[in-house]
Amino acid sequence: MNLLDPQGPVAAANSTILVDSVFIMLTIVVPTIIAILGFAFWFRASNPRAHYQPGFVYSGRIEMVVWAIPALTVILLGGVAWIGSHQLDPAAPVPGTGNPVRIQAVSLDWKWLFIYPDQRIATVNTLTVPAGAELNFQLTSSSVMNVFFIPQLGSMIYTMNGMVTRLNLRADNEGKLQGLSAHFSGDGFPDMMFDVNVISPLAFPDWVESTAKTDSVLNEASYNKLVQQGIERGRPTYRLEDPRLFDLIATQHIPPGPGPQIASGAGRPHSGGHDAR
Repeated sequence: MNLLDPQGPVAAANSTILVDSVFIMLTIVVPTIIAILGFAFWFRASNPRAHYQPGFVYSGRIEMVVWAIPALTVILLGGVAWIGSHQLDPAAPVPGTGNPVRIQAVSLDWKWLFIYPDQRIATVNTLTVPAGAELNFQLTSSSVMNVFFIPQLGSMIYTMNGMVTRLNLRADNEGKLQGLSAHFSGDGFPDMMFDVNVISPLAFPDWVESTAKTDSVLNEASYNKLVQQGIERGRPTYRLEDPRLFDLIATQHIPPGPGPQIASGAGRPHSGGHDAR
């Protein structure tokens, strides 16, 4: 999950912003460190040429340096972050080769469900995509707020119950990457990771066909079992019975999951208050 080893255009742009920001900040950090060492060396007790000036109060030239250089650095750093982040709008198209792949992601406690509505299949804790294709993600949460993040492909984005967020990515190179949850969501959070398999565009239809032959079916009943809190050690696959399942989850026609439970009465609301999730 090396942020400096991008495997797609969005991650490459993120990496560029990160590296540029570090170098811009070093223009203040390095001279400041050098100045500290220089002052300590020059004004040492054994240096007779260093003059102690107890009456020194103000120097316009020093004030100019102290304020102008940091101000220019902040303006430059802010410009790089502002322009770069707006160019990386999560919903902006990321053109690719072949047909775009639509993927609907649902963050569960504590696992990830990926639905391919056009292919009528679904997977848990594993995401398989063709190299070079535009990936159109729609994301929601089954209960608490979470964050979807594939470090080597691009921007992290929140998933929230009752709403849908959008993210467009592209994976340029075949290989196995790692995705994760970037927002604490309870006891199973450390294990809430998923595999990202980037395969050849020619191999993707074969993978879809083999996955569709599974005996497991994803419908409202099987989804309600997945919603229950627990860590999924395997990588189950499903045939999708109803392509509207994601819409039913996002619009809360299917009730949300249980969410985190309060173990003791110490943090429970008083006077008949409700759990605000």
